[in-house]
Amino acid sequence: MPPRVVIVDYGAGNLRSVARAVAHAGHEPIVTDDRDQVDRADALIVPGVGAAADTMRNLREHRMVEPIREYISSGRPFFGVCMGQQALLSISEEGGEHECLGVIPGRVKKLEAADGRKVPHMGWNNVRQKSPHSIFDGIADDAYFYFVHSYYPQPEDPDVVIGETEYGVTFASVLARDNIVATQFHPEKSGEAGLRMYANFLSFQS
Repeated sequence: MPPRVVIVDYGAGNLRSVARAVAHAGHEPIVTDDRDQVDRADALIVPGVGAAADTMRNLREHRMVEPIREYISSGRPFFGVCMGQQALLSISEEGGEHECLGVIPGRVKKLEAADGRKVPHMGWNNVRQKSPHSIFDGIADDAYFYFVHSYYPQPEDPDVVIGETEYGVTFASVLARDNIVATQFHPEKSGEAGLRMYANFLSFQS
């Protein structure tokens, strides 16, 4: 039986391009808002665009918060993309303070416009690989990926940061801990390197 690759649909956009990237890696994704599908997943992807408050409200309304936490606790592969990364942290400062999933202790901070840099940070930027990880297999150090965001994660534990990007500040663009991988950029919009990243994740290596 093929592995069940589940993409969580909690009302955020960009699901179609994520599903195409998963299909390109040779898997047939299940795009769903059904919590039972999350429970049965072999690999789980939480993508997302938008604001933290909306994301967490939508996850609660879809009764996805506890299933996602329980899934991550089970040790199965998890991939968070953009808001799916930020939602892993404890608190987001976007529009006040909003409680997130609390899986990775830390805060989500606002990028500041300075030195001619516009916010949101939108477009291609490079990712410096801080630590070796299977998610980077076949991807060059300082490869470029596509970003669209105004906030960034600041985890308490620097060891979970395996990739960094510079945009006024140096921020964590790739996080990894145990079965979790998460990116601030959109691999599904990042050409060959991004498709390779999905393929690496779906090889089910830790």
